[in-house]
Amino acid sequence: MKRHFVWDLPTRVFHWTLVVLVGVSFTTGLMGGFNIMDYHMLSGYGILSLVIFRILWGVIGNDQARFSSFVKGPKTTIAYAKQLLKKHQQPSTGHNPLGALSVLAMLAVLLIQAVSGLFANDDILLEGPLVHLVSDRTSSQLTSIHETVPWIIAGLVILHLAALAYHVMIRGENLLLPMLTGWRQSARADKKASNPWFRGLLAFGVVALGVYALVNYV
Repeated sequence: MKRHFVWDLPTRVFHWTLVVLVGVSFTTGLMGGFNIMDYHMLSGYGILSLVIFRILWGVIGNDQARFSSFVKGPKTTIAYAKQLLKKHQQPSTGHNPLGALSVLAMLAVLLIQAVSGLFANDDILLEGPLVHLVSDRTSSQLTSIHETVPWIIAGLVILHLAALAYHVMIRGENLLLPMLTGWRQSARADKKASNPWFRGLLAFGVVALGVYALVNYV
């Protein structure tokens, strides 16, 4: 087994910032309250920025961050799932095929949640910054989606934690540490990942400015 640099700094910062913001968004959404909802909306804008950034980074990021490196077809994914119970199955360097599905699912539901929040309203005081662009009926429908999707997100988080526990306790793989340090033990001779932190900072800055303009000037 050799030590490989897998996760670049932008990917790791994205991951842990998203963990914090999803926690803040979920908690403030449950608590309610006019002042509390200010933080809820800000966390939502942050989540939207992060998700858009990760989609962009999945195209222009380093090898392990790109969707093309870990998103596999149905045949490969099914074959991996069949081999999952074998302790001696060779581990993936980055995301495995099932992990790729988890990534795509989480990005999709978070994007739906963040976008629906832009058009949502509570019929009293609070409304999303783009609610004026849609009809009352459409806003109500998007509000219903916004109130339902968090439970789907919670389910995906539970599955994610269960998968981490399985890999640690059954397969002896610590998937958490590499997302903290960037390094992972692997027998594969994959190309060493680069760490394009400045490109990541620039990409996120552009995305964040775009989201800021969207919620303030549209």
